[in-house]
Amino acid sequence: MKIVNLLIGFLIGIAAASLGTYLFIELFTDYDTALGLSLIRQQGLIGKVITLGTILNIIAFFILLQFKKEMMARGVILATFVLAILTIIL
Repeated sequence: MKIVNLLIGFLIGIAAASLGTYLFIELFTDYDTALGLSLIRQQGLIGKVITLGTILNIIAFFILLQFKKEMMARGVILATFVLAILTIIL
């Protein structure tokens, strides 16, 4: 059961980062999501935008800790590490 909770936390972390990236593009650019993402990728800023999107993982982490879901919170941290490595590669 611990692995399932870790996987659920990982998926929550990826979803929160995706939502954060989407919100950043929608709120702080004048373009729609697809065009904004392609322009950001062309400029080489995609890693920075993904990093800004992971700010929502902090909120998800503390919410999970409040509900005593430590393994899910570890999954969120794992997702953050995976996204950090992805950011370094990009």
